[in-house]
Amino acid sequence: MSDFNKFKNGILGFIIGDALGVPLEFKKREIFKNNKVTDMISNNRIGKKGVWSDDSSMVIATMKAIIDNKGKIDYESIMNNFILWISNKDFIAIDKAFGIGRTTFLALGRYYNKRYEKITDCGMNGFNYNGNGSLMRILPIAYYSYYKNLNDDEIYDLVKDVSSLTHSHKISILGCFIYTLLVIELLSNKEKETAYNNIRKYNYENYFNLDDIKYYDRLLKNDISKLDVDDISSMGFIVDTLEAVIWCFINNNSYDKCVIEAINLGNDSDTIGALVGGLSGIYYGNLTNKWIDSIVKKDYLLTIINDYYNTIK
Repeated sequence: MSDFNKFKNGILGFIIGDALGVPLEFKKREIFKNNKVTDMISNNRIGKKGVWSDDSSMVIATMKAIIDNKGKIDYESIMNNFILWISNKDFIAIDKAFGIGRTTFLALGRYYNKRYEKITDCGMNGFNYNGNGSLMRILPIAYYSYYKNLNDDEIYDLVKDVSSLTHSHKISILGCFIYTLLVIELLSNKEKETAYNNIRKYNYENYFNLDDIKYYDRLLKNDISKLDVDDISSMGFIVDTLEAVIWCFINNNSYDKCVIEAINLGNDSDTIGALVGGLSGIYYGNLTNKWIDSIVKKDYLLTIINDYYNTIK
């Protein structure tokens, strides 16, 4: 797979996973146990198939900010794009912005009303604000870290700041950091089992305290892939989301199987589908053509992906 195709497949795989999961969002897993969804479908909430949600909107908004700043990461530009997303319907699939999380909404309110000393203070930092809202938009930052060949300190600082625009608790930052390291491993052509083992062996105590790291013990101290699906939660708590994402990725052997497993977990199916789609798109490629063709605004997305690649390479 060429470098550009790996790049494209990760982001496009993310968006497809999002769109596959949108119609299943908030539904209980039991509904799908004996009747799995295996294709792009529509539902009454979105009106047609191929519609992506807030996950992809925030990824696109982040990439566009970096493109417009010629490869520089400007936090105000990123936040301004998030405001345009919810107020001006920019970066959306249909004429309706939907899916914004409570923590993200509150942080954007703090930014819009200028209730901060520095922009990274906008993020909510209480324990109860550890949803997956910053994890869902971290993929472009992982790409940036890889292509700019950042060292560990630089990667940590960047991930911390980008997460803290909306989610500044250390548990959220750590989840974003783990996912970023895993993406970098895959972009570096590591086998997925090797990549997972490497992130398990990483010394997170360089940046995080043990009280925060312990929330990820099932993922880092143990092998999450050995658990039964019934032991995997697909709720919005960032730890649960990251466990579900890596469990799906390790336990399946193709892009299609990874994302189908992910969306049929139910609950926060669009975010889990998107994050699994990012990893498996990089690793496997072979995105299903009919799913690509079903994506709303496909040409717009391909242009953004191409522009982002050329900007950060």
